Amino acid sequence: MDLKTGLVLSLFGYGSLLAGEIRIEEDARSLCVMHDQNLVLTYHKADVAPPDGVDEVYRRSGFIHPLKTPKGGTITGIHPDDHYHHLGIWHAWVKSEHGQDHPDFWNLKEKTGRVRYAKVLEKSDSGFVVEQEQVAYKGESRVETVVLREKLAISVKESQDAYFVDYVVTQVNVSQQPLRLPAYRYGGPLAWRGPLDWNQKNSDYLTSLGKKREDSHQSRADWVAVSGPTQAGVSSLVFLGHPKNHDAPQRLRTWPDGKMFLNWVPIQERPFELAPRQSVTWRYRLVVVDGEPDEKKITQWFADYGRS
Repeated sequence: MDLKTGLVLSLFGYGSLLAGEIRIEEDARSLCVMHDQNLVLTYHKADVAPPDGVDEVYRRSGFIHPLKTPKGGTITGIHPDDHYHHLGIWHAWVKSEHGQDHPDFWNLKEKTGRVRYAKVLEKSDSGFVVEQEQVAYKGESRVETVVLREKLAISVKESQDAYFVDYVVTQVNVSQQPLRLPAYRYGGPLAWRGPLDWNQKNSDYLTSLGKKREDSHQSRADWVAVSGPTQAGVSSLVFLGHPKNHDAPQRLRTWPDGKMFLNWVPIQERPFELAPRQSVTWRYRLVVVDGEPDEKKITQWFADYGRS
């Protein structure tokens, strides 16, 4: 990072003249974002198998796990035994109408659809862009049809105490039929499963309206923070929803008891449709920190993000 870039980033609260280098490492199976020698996140190009003895239908690519804090705490979970299709940070649509079919790209056990990695489109010093596909298996013969072709752009900046991860996905309906998405309680452009030992006693949500575990579900929010214990101590992950997103501030899917799950759901109240060749872009910023959520800092981060 040069001096000018460092000064600009510092002014906006997510850069540092003393910060280490962000770089991308790629192999046949994954793309890793590194901060000096520390792993920030891994994006999976190759299918990741479920635990031994679990149906192979749950193999999937195109997701992020682990996501780590600056001190090395892992803040995502994968393949929990209550939802084997939950994979760190991912996205997919659930209920849909496509011609005579109703593909479910989220629930892999239904075998009517899935999301998969296709190829790397570009890499930079601080991120990458990949192509993904939301694929439907249509009709009695389960003919494979790519319905949505996606560009998923991931970029990372760091400060002395946080990682800022931009998650931007542009979806294009490349099929010959409209994709209709009825109003439904979950599914959409960003989901997260927390560490598998997070539960009602040791973790919580906090939204921009001050809502927590017991009352955040179906509420709208500019931002939501989740926090709980990791091997590096208490850690937090803050999700900022861009104010220009469709249906912003979007509604949330959270769980009132038990484990930790979060989904931004722009179709929770009203349906959405993508006509053939139509596109839509969804933008989020994830801030990964060690320690409890700091509402004052989060409010400033959201204000900065809204101006971008």
